[in-house]
Amino acid sequence: MNQNNLFGQETVYPGSAEAKTLEAFDATESKAYMTKVFMWMFGALALSGVFAVLFATNLELLRYLLKADGRGLNTLGMITMFAPLIFVFIMSLGYNRLSAPAMTALFILYSAINGISFSFILLAYQLGSVIGCFFSAAAMFGVMAVMGYTTKRDLTNFGSLMIMGLFGVLIASLINFFLKSSGLDYIISFVGVAVFVGLTAYDVQKLKFIGSGLASQGRDSKSKLVIMGALTLYLDFINIFLFLLRLFGRRK
Repeated sequence: MNQNNLFGQETVYPGSAEAKTLEAFDATESKAYMTKVFMWMFGALALSGVFAVLFATNLELLRYLLKADGRGLNTLGMITMFAPLIFVFIMSLGYNRLSAPAMTALFILYSAINGISFSFILLAYQLGSVIGCFFSAAAMFGVMAVMGYTTKRDLTNFGSLMIMGLFGVLIASLINFFLKSSGLDYIISFVGVAVFVGLTAYDVQKLKFIGSGLASQGRDSKSKLVIMGALTLYLDFINIFLFLLRLFGRRK
């Protein structure tokens, strides 16, 4: 039986037919949202991979990023290395001002430029080592994504702990930039893998929750939330991969 609450709105009680209908609708809405998020994430990873291979195997393209003597990056190369970070800040800070098409274009451009910067990884590490770390990262990401999506436990506190760990990794990385300690770098990489593996489960659950409340959102807002969700999981996966490569990658 339904009654009106103090605000004049009809109250839907748990276990009622109306509640079950709403739960089913939320689940459908969430599933559709998560499907789009993962499609955009996988598409971005594929685009990054294409550009990484393209630049790593084409000397003419690579020369655009290197100094004339081939030692070090030129101005364009430096811009390429730092541009992905700038894109993330633009998309995050400008979320409310940017339109959905603008967000989508930035995400696609970000994925491509990120791939170009990854071309140096293919040049520095043995191919078998890169492939091994990539599939290891994919396995870890997949397991934690399923766990985050299916668990009934609230991961909010766990996520807060992982975010604190992330800040710790960033601070330690900054300190080690000056110390250049191989031992500290190993610890940072190990903790980095653990942090982003944990963040994967937390982020997937958070995105699942966001997806269940999209019924009242407009089309533009839904599209932007999909792109930001894909960016979040893309960053989780990439960081797991990069930290694994720092731990186990074999240089040429």
